[in-house]
Formats: sequence, C-alpha cells, structure tokens
Amino acid sequence: MVKRFPPTVKRRPGWQEGPQTSMASWAITKWRESFLWGMLLLYLLGRICLLYADHLPMLLIVVLHVVPPALFSLAHGSVLYRTKGVFIFAALCLGVGTLAESVSLRTGFPFGHYYFTDVMGPKVFQLPVLLALAYLGVGYVSWVLALLILGCVNKPIRGARLLALPPLASLIMVAWDLSMDPNWSTLGRAWIWQDGGRYFGVPLSNFIGWFLTAYLYYQGFALYCRGNAVSAAESPRFWMPAILTYAVCAMGNLLLLRVPRAPTFVTDAVGVQWLTADILRTCVLVSLLVMMPFALLAWFRTREFLQREVA
Repeated sequence: MVKRFPPTVKRRPGWQEGPQTSMASWAITKWRESFLWGMLLLYLLGRICLLYADHLPMLLIVVLHVVPPALFSLAHGSVLYRTKGVFIFAALCLGVGTLAESVSLRTGFPFGHYYFTDVMGPKVFQLPVLLALAYLGVGYVSWVLALLILGCVNKPIRGARLLALPPLASLIMVAWDLSMDPNWSTLGRAWIWQDGGRYFGVPLSNFIGWFLTAYLYYQGFALYCRGNAVSAAESPRFWMPAILTYAVCAMGNLLLLRVPRAPTFVTDAVGVQWLTADILRTCVLVSLLVMMPFALLAWFRTREFLQREVA
C-alpha cells in the first residue's frame, strides 16, 4: 500500500516506516494545526485577562492559564510521539511532579514548607488539580525548546544528547518558575511559603527542588525516546506554536506592570515586607532576560535545520 503524504511534507531519500521512525511527520493535518493555534490564542487570552483581574473570576483566569497549554501539549506531542508516547510523557510529568508536591506538602522536601489556598480551585490531597495540569503544558514546551536548541530533530536521543537534553529542559522550565512564583505566591497568595524566602518570599530550595523534579521526568522520557528520531513536518508552522507558547508565557509577564495592584507593600508569612513594584519588575526582567533567550535560540535553531533540510 502506497502512503500519501500531504503537500507540505516531503519524503526524504531512504525514508522507511518502522519502529525507529515512529514520529510520523505525515500525521500533521489542517485540523490539528488549527487546534494548536486555537489553544495558543486561548492561552494568550488568559494572559490578557490578568489586566482585568479585579473584574473577572480568578478561577477563570487560572483555567485559561492552565488548560489550553495542557491540551496543546497533548495535540502537539501526539505528532512527535504518537498517542502512546505523549501519554507516557504526561504520566511521567504529572506523576513525578504530583508526587514531589505531595511529599513536599507533608515534609518540606524537596521544595520547602508551604500550603495551597483556594485561589487555584479544587484540590485533591491538598494539591490543586489545575496546578498539576500547569506542569504538563509548560513542561512539554520546555522539552520541545530543548530539543530544538540541541538539534535533536531527525536524530535519536542517544549519547551526549541523552545526557544534555534533560538538564537543559529542566533549566528552561525552572526559568518559568523563576518568573512567576513570587507573583502567584507572595502577591497572589495562591500558595503560602510558611518560612518565607530570599527571593521575594520564595525559598531558593523551591527552584532547586523543581530542577531535580523536572530532571527526573525528563530523563525518564529521554530514556523512553532514545531509540527514536524526532521527525516532524519540515515547516516552521509545526514548531512555531510550541515556541510561541513559551514566548507568550514570557512576554505575558510584561502585562504584570499594568495589573491592578492595591498594596504598595506585601508581607510574607514570616513578616518580611516586599515592595510590590520590585516583585513585578523582577518577574518581568526574568521573563525578558532568561525565558525569551531560550525561545529565540529555539527559533533560530529551527530555521537552521530547516534550511539544511531544504539544501
């Protein structure tokens, strides 16, 4: 039976379908592409809704921040890794992340001592369901950016790539945490750090803990992928939504400077006062100087390997 490929995808010389080419580039349909862009636009809407936080239900804003990126990750990942692969990624990300959160809520390891308020909605065993989903969306696009930056497209994840990919993806995800934790905890009171912390009320152990947690599920997924080459559409239209999702996350923090904030000072759980303006400006600087370089580097690397494919 002869397979039919969409016009946007060219069959490479020597291409064969088999276990080592399970990432089927021909599966990218117009419907799937529209869905990816739709989820990105919904996420962008969620970021804009922050400007009206004093008029809109906070739970609605949280849902728009969390659910579209999670659905995006499942749709985009089903192209790169098929249904089985993306659900393995989701199981590792949600499983390891939820376990780490649950242990830390009870023992303080690995993140520190904290508890969640009702801002993020319903909780299961003290952990908000929506927060767990947040790790799936951001966790996936961080992985994709690491793939692109290290040039792992069309190559199996083996050798040096197997060792370098998980820590880079972990750094990209921790950059997101650096940009949002003081805002959502010290200012938004979505969760409370009981012992405070040097980073605007957030302990440094939180970021070390998240790097280690992310590294565990990324390394597990890298081991699952080591026999398969990522081979998606030879078009930036496939990679761009993933890069933009991370970029929107970063650039959306610019809106924090215009979010209505009543208090000039906020006080953390141990009584330390922080200037609200300092917290917001630092979150914006981290977004621009740490997160955005990852997105830009991934985009330029994408252009490089696409030009090589055309040549």
